[in-house]
Amino acid sequence: MNKVESILRADAFDIKEMILNEKVTVAEVTSIFSERMKEKNPTVNFLVENRFDAAVEQAAKADAARSNGEAKGKLFGVPMSMKESFNVAGMQTTGGLIGRKGFVQDQDAEVVRKLKAEGAIIIGKTNTPELCFCQETDNKLYGRTNNPWNLNRTAGGSSGGEGAAIALGAATVGLGSDIGGSIRFPSHFNGVVGFKSGKGQVSQKGSFPLVENAWQQRMLGIGPLAKTVRDAKLIYSIIANHEMDEKDIGDFSIDVFRTTEFPLSDDMVKILNDVYLYLKNSYTTEREPIPHLEESALLWQEIMSIDGGKSTRTIAFENGKGSPFTAFTKEMTGRNATIHRYLSWALIGASLFKPSAKRVNEISLLLKDGDEFLEEYLERRLIVMPVYHTAAPPHGIVYKEIFSIKKTFLKYMPFVAYANTWGLPSLTVPMGKDDDGMPVGLQIISKNGNEDAIFSLGTILENQFGGYTMAN
Repeated sequence: MNKVESILRADAFDIKEMILNEKVTVAEVTSIFSERMKEKNPTVNFLVENRFDAAVEQAAKADAARSNGEAKGKLFGVPMSMKESFNVAGMQTTGGLIGRKGFVQDQDAEVVRKLKAEGAIIIGKTNTPELCFCQETDNKLYGRTNNPWNLNRTAGGSSGGEGAAIALGAATVGLGSDIGGSIRFPSHFNGVVGFKSGKGQVSQKGSFPLVENAWQQRMLGIGPLAKTVRDAKLIYSIIANHEMDEKDIGDFSIDVFRTTEFPLSDDMVKILNDVYLYLKNSYTTEREPIPHLEESALLWQEIMSIDGGKSTRTIAFENGKGSPFTAFTKEMTGRNATIHRYLSWALIGASLFKPSAKRVNEISLLLKDGDEFLEEYLERRLIVMPVYHTAAPPHGIVYKEIFSIKKTFLKYMPFVAYANTWGLPSLTVPMGKDDDGMPVGLQIISKNGNEDAIFSLGTILENQFGGYTMAN
């Protein structure tokens, strides 16, 4: 393996060690990742804006600091990519909307500030669906992101550009957000590590669009997309509002998902069985039904539709001057609308699924009871389950399965909705490839406070089943 390839495959820990040991300069590292972005973006379309020139200037200052013995920070000299939805000073935050083109920010998001303070160098921002409102990445401003393992397949969303970038080795590590699988879909589909934080654990200040509803806030998790579990843990430790408590995984029971109630590909079933057979030799394991799983998808849909999509519609149509139905009809009849059909159809769905006042009261009780139950149930338990029923399908399939008028989301969303609905931390780990050579991942879920145990199990599975491999 040559020097360039070894750097592209390296995680943040290794990059920082190479820099401190003077095996490579920050300028060299920054140049290598920037060139990788330039090389791969034309076909995959993951990068929406670069800051290569500014990054080169930062790299030169970092090299000078290292020469003077002043290299500081857990991410000193580490080139990072950033989901477009996070404000980076001097860069645009558009949400993929044509009407927000040119909205340059003058301040960093809180998470970006924390990462920069540890020495990270932001080299580019990555693509999302419009307003992060779909699990596939496509928008009117920047276009569609393709899966680097097969350009005809989806990269997932809403952190799809980020997932593709890390899969290609185009950055050392990146950052995403997840209110409906938006870190975990891209991690699973692209073969990278991804961590969704639990409710209230990471600040959303400077993230667009700002999630204002309290129930939607509990579903939002901000966290890393990475090449290794140790990098995911490092990034989370930097951006989280709390310090992780050390946990002994030997104190935990590990429940590996098994059911016939939800559709799963043969590859997914085999990986779950392989994981169970491996773990049961050394750990306390079970294959019990997961409580509150079935209701999670419906609650997720209702919470996302709590205001009938009004807040999102207001942003999408510049203070509400526009109709999702009109926009969708235009797109489906060959005319051009200002927003993508994914967003307009999702907004139509939000109006249809808006819960009644009576149902809102029911949801409140369900969330209260579920929270109390899971707080105790997950005290010493880790759950291993799929992210989706299959590896990355062709473009448009995930959108149809989740946003179908036939409510097929009830079959396909429970796995990701579970961590969102209940505000739980979840780590996605690459577990190999399916028969078509597409990545397959599994997620590890527990309660807030058990993040250290989640990362410990993730490391075990990563080491046993292969973890990250770089897409060419």
